[in-house]
Amino acid sequence: MSRSLGSLPPEPAAETVASRLRAVARFLRRALPLCQAHTVEFYTRGLWEQLVALSPEAVLEALSGAGLLRQQQRPLEEAAGTTRPGLWEIKTEKFMNDKKSHEVEMMSKLIDSIAKFCSIKQVIDLGSGKGYLSSFLSMQYNLKVYGIDSSNTNTYGANERNRKLKKHWRAYQSRTRANVRGQALEEPKDGAVQDEMKCRANINEKLLSTNNSLLSQDQMASSDSVPLEITGALDSAMLKISKQTETRLVAQAQSDGNKISENAFSLLNILPADAVEAVSSSKYNMELCEEEKEQRKMASIKAKASKSNDSNIYLPLTSHITAETELCDIITDLEDCIMVGLHTCGDLAPNTLRIFTAKPEIKAVCSVGCCYHLLTEEFENQKDCSPGLWGFPMCRYLKEEGWCCGRNARMSACLALERVAVSQVLPTESLFYRAVLQVIIEECYGVVKSDRHVGKIFSKSSSFVDYVRKSLKKLELDESKLPDSGIMDYYEKYKHRMNELEAFNMLKVVLAPCIEVLLLLDRLCYLKEKDNIAWSGLVKLFDPVKSPRCYAVVALKK
Repeated sequence: MSRSLGSLPPEPAAETVASRLRAVARFLRRALPLCQAHTVEFYTRGLWEQLVALSPEAVLEALSGAGLLRQQQRPLEEAAGTTRPGLWEIKTEKFMNDKKSHEVEMMSKLIDSIAKFCSIKQVIDLGSGKGYLSSFLSMQYNLKVYGIDSSNTNTYGANERNRKLKKHWRAYQSRTRANVRGQALEEPKDGAVQDEMKCRANINEKLLSTNNSLLSQDQMASSDSVPLEITGALDSAMLKISKQTETRLVAQAQSDGNKISENAFSLLNILPADAVEAVSSSKYNMELCEEEKEQRKMASIKAKASKSNDSNIYLPLTSHITAETELCDIITDLEDCIMVGLHTCGDLAPNTLRIFTAKPEIKAVCSVGCCYHLLTEEFENQKDCSPGLWGFPMCRYLKEEGWCCGRNARMSACLALERVAVSQVLPTESLFYRAVLQVIIEECYGVVKSDRHVGKIFSKSSSFVDYVRKSLKKLELDESKLPDSGIMDYYEKYKHRMNELEAFNMLKVVLAPCIEVLLLLDRLCYLKEKDNIAWSGLVKLFDPVKSPRCYAVVALKK
């Protein structure tokens, strides 16, 4: 590495992290039954009477308003031993929603800092989606990025964004040339300089808006930055303006315009080679066995990767990543790199850490996970407790304890405490509708479990009766069996107990960060157990109101 570890933030000691993990686990042992409960079964299983000793009024008073705001200090922040990075003054344009823009800006700055610290230029973005983070890293920080996603649709979307950018520059070159020619015909020096500034501003504005604002005018110091190449050519054109004849002026402008055209097309070098005309395997109308399909897929991936060079600094690829994935089979020019993931779903986050620890080429990792409910758990189903790589637990302590959260608890970990604290709003009515519907389904139809799901019907319903009838149709139950009056009888029977459901859900919201802490400290302890890790910690990277899954697992190798 280019710098000593002394320049890094203080690292939480392995024993400190392990001690905090044990404390959180002890606390959750008592609270886990509430976390594992499903609000759908709130009335049918009598969850309030089973799990809560206080009155709903007492709970709501303690947790609402200032009371809930006092609960926002998460146990993770003390355990992490790291501080949140300062806000980045450079902002992306509104080509993404506010949440995604915030995440990409903050994470990109951290990744760039890690890359500089480790003196590496290659980044592997797992679960890259449509390439927002990947393209920003490549264009803003001149990093060579491979974006790998399991979805062909997402990879196509990433390529499509670059294709549109390429199409724009082909159409824009003539206007750029015309602007230069017009400026060259202005003899007064002051007028020429003013026109130059207008033209430069116009070009930069067009670049920012068309390229989804991935380039920023304040941070284009590298020679590969296209706006500087363009404006550099404009500088050349303007400086050569003199009191020559109009014919010579026009000839000079045409010459510089051609240079600008060439420089504009240098931007296209950063785009994937197949961004415009991607060859689809579907055009080959033949039957292939699974082995042949896999061979063709890997050959295609290698062919794409082989086209990469220093100027082609962003390449989206499609591949399913597991802990056993050999990256060199996907990336032919694999070198020392940093592996990153922005809201990698389910098991992809822990598998990212496993790949990082196993592959010597990967010198650092920066991973923000999400979708905890999609994690696989080793001890969740004792009948399927076979050896393998599970999403949870990862560390030795929780494995020895046979720790299991359960899907409902992991689903609860996705609740957003800070958002609730700010808005003071919970979807109580929709939860109430669903809980009462479950009573109707069990009492009137004798159905306890169903393979079908109600889904998001509440927002499409005009009343409770309408909600129940639409739900019964979706569940394929005979709605004619119940008159409207019978449905409303159930509503009136439970209406006065709606505050119990609200208080119960508030308790689940307050406990949500504790479950997330357990999952994240499990991952950090796993890294602390490895001998080849020089530094590891948890960084509160995002504003949790904007982006509730705000913690990054960061580690560097020795």
